Amino acid sequence: MRTPQRHRPLRLRPLVVVATSLLVLSACGSGGDSDDAAGDDEPLVVYVGRDEELVKPLIEQFTEETGIEVEARYGDSPELAATLLEEGDATPADVFLSQDAGALGAVSAEGMLQDLPAEITGAVLPQYTSTDDTWVGVTGRARVIAYDSQTYSADEVPGTVASFTEPQWEGQVGFPPGNASFQAFVTGFRVAEGDDAARAWLEGIAANDVQSYEKNGLTLAAVNDGTLGIGLINHYYWFQLADEVGAENMRAQLKFADAGDPGALVNVTGAGILSDHPDAEAFVAYLVSEAGQQYFVDETYEYPLVPSVAAPAGLPALDDLQGPDIDLSDLADLATTIAMIQEAGLS
Repeated sequence: MRTPQRHRPLRLRPLVVVATSLLVLSACGSGGDSDDAAGDDEPLVVYVGRDEELVKPLIEQFTEETGIEVEARYGDSPELAATLLEEGDATPADVFLSQDAGALGAVSAEGMLQDLPAEITGAVLPQYTSTDDTWVGVTGRARVIAYDSQTYSADEVPGTVASFTEPQWEGQVGFPPGNASFQAFVTGFRVAEGDDAARAWLEGIAANDVQSYEKNGLTLAAVNDGTLGIGLINHYYWFQLADEVGAENMRAQLKFADAGDPGALVNVTGAGILSDHPDAEAFVAYLVSEAGQQYFVDETYEYPLVPSVAAPAGLPALDDLQGPDIDLSDLADLATTIAMIQEAGLS
């Protein structure tokens, strides 16, 4: 087990340091000339808790620029975290790229993640990375309230998720209870307001005839076609759909929850290293390089966490989003959250 470390304030470091480190690591890795360099003939194994369609081009871009071969294994982040915990020291994984901080926290809590160098952790905003340097945030994902603008005005939509358990919202609210981002939101609710409050909200929303969907995208689609009044989703789903159909054609609109509300959580995708593979740091460094960050901005409309990379147009500034006052490292207890969701009859 890892000995808990005291919080060390992270200092933002120029990206040129990360870029330099990436070049050095790449030269020492599978692209080097030394015949006896460890890992020269072993591809980097990355467990990826994100869609293959999204991440595969980024990995190919990384390989093209560095010469480092990557073997990616895709799955849901909670499932991959459970697999890593089962595999333990025998895992073939060198890096875990997760859809949310909770899955990374669960693996880190078992002492499976190695400390990352300051050149990597210091490249991103400190509030969006781990406090013990075992994983680094890659992109930000804000929870939002999507609403049917032909039925409600922005002023009529509450800024607190607790309000949606009230009778006037019966049958009008939906979300995907099995989704990792929703589960992270509930975990954040638990951390911010306590288990009793989170359990009461889950039971209240279930009793209010909540509408369940398989995915965030399906939830948003229901709001956008007028089938559903309110959807609790991540922000970027709206921007992806708006890019496809035109923002002017979007019936669904977004409202950001009030500052401090559990519904205002900004979670992160992130990555941690599990082995001594010589190319592992180069891969994680690439994720927080300007090239890696810009890829996610362009492809997913997620928030970059490196200050020098601009957020997608139309998004409120990341500094203006004030979620619950929690440490993202505390989102690790997924098992209790999933049990609560199931006990409330939501899955």
